[in-house]
Amino acid sequence: MDLSSAQWRKSTRSGASGGNCLEVADNLPGMVAVRDSKDPTGPALTFAPTAWRAFVARTAGRA
Repeated sequence: MDLSSAQWRKSTRSGASGGNCLEVADNLPGMVAVRDSKDPTGPALTFAPTAWRAFVARTAGRA
């Protein structure tokens, strides 16, 4: 899987201190990628866009 064209952005829920941050790339055809911002060269999880939207909708508003 080629993520070289991924445009990563931090989660709006990320704290200002830089810890516990997720980055999401939703500009990829047919997938959404998620990675740990503290390990940008580490592994990334990928999801189908419909699965990602369902996950976000289900977890929205939960701490």
